[in-house]
Amino acid sequence: MANLKEVRNRITSVSSTQQITRAMKMVSAAKLKRATNAIVQLRPYADKLQDILSNLSSSVEGTSSPFMTNRKPRKILLVVVTSNRGLAGAFNANVIKTANLLITKKYSEQHKKGNVKIVAIGKKGQDYYKKNKYEVLGNHVELFSKLNFENTAKITASIMQGFLDGEFDKVELVYNQFKNAAVQVLKTEQLLPLLPAVTVEEDKAPLAVDYILEPSKEEIIEQLIPKSIKIQLYKAVLDSHASEHGARMTAMDKATDNAGELLKSLKLSYNQARQAAITTELTEIVSGAAALSNG
Repeated sequence: MANLKEVRNRITSVSSTQQITRAMKMVSAAKLKRATNAIVQLRPYADKLQDILSNLSSSVEGTSSPFMTNRKPRKILLVVVTSNRGLAGAFNANVIKTANLLITKKYSEQHKKGNVKIVAIGKKGQDYYKKNKYEVLGNHVELFSKLNFENTAKITASIMQGFLDGEFDKVELVYNQFKNAAVQVLKTEQLLPLLPAVTVEEDKAPLAVDYILEPSKEEIIEQLIPKSIKIQLYKAVLDSHASEHGARMTAMDKATDNAGELLKSLKLSYNQARQAAITTELTEIVSGAAALSNG
């Protein structure tokens, strides 16, 4: 009977866990819809802004923006975008693993000299890098509670100012790009300095765009470059936000299914144990009755 009680307690525990995972799946599904709408609406704007900037940069010789100045990468800044909460499968672990591989393979010398710094957006990344004695700049845990362009632009502005002041020579961005609810693509992008315009392949004719510009191209480029950098980081954060809810929804859906299978197994074990106990009791009663009749 002690075994029956133990199995019954496990069934109650798994049933409660299944209710929690099912509720979390529904909450993430609702949040995913809003997060998906935000990133889907931003992408065309960000892509068109990048196209205009690339077209103007290629048509102006000797663009002298400090954000396009290539320096020897002695000091590195990694912007790692994770989430504030767990229970999202390998979502956070994959981002941190990718960032660590980037440090190990690409910036190992700078890391040994202590010249690799981290901007961790999200509590999971913040906790990990502080625990592992990395130099973490700022505290951006609360960004996801008030996620908008203005708050993200403040982080970007501080990064841009640090680049101008020579605090770091190169800025890399690591995040999860949202593809669909079940698929997130790990991305590593260079945030600063800005990469030059993409050259057109030889077998394709260049796209000729004749803009009417007011004021001059140079002035417009100087205004578009900071805007483009801020949009790039904002898009990465929105991508990561949507990916987080997609990963959590998928993880909770699988957890709910696993709990259901475990419940079936536990109920089968419980019924078998109960039947065995009943059979044992019947056998004892019959044996006792037979003993009395023989006596």
